[in-house]
Amino acid sequence: MLFALICTDRPGSADLRQATRPAHLAYLDGQAHTLAAAGALLDPSGTPCGSLFLIEAPDRAAVEAFAANDPYAGVGLFESTIIRTFRRAFRDGARVA
Repeated sequence: MLFALICTDRPGSADLRQATRPAHLAYLDGQAHTLAAAGALLDPSGTPCGSLFLIEAPDRAAVEAFAANDPYAGVGLFESTIIRTFRRAFRDGARVA
């Protein structure tokens, strides 16, 4: 099952994000088999202000565990996290549903 995990950074946390980024990326490297896509959300000036993950997981509990174990979560970077089941309609430029 595919899930969208949408995380919003706390205001004023750009330095914390940057300092934790190497550990965050190492964590994602270890979870790459579950990631359909992942990356930073950007504010209008192009500064990272959150993260978006599309995660292949058996259930919501697995996504919650993924989110809780992310080093960004461990340092309190995120102001909020949202988990939603995701139904793909397009992939690689072609409609799939």
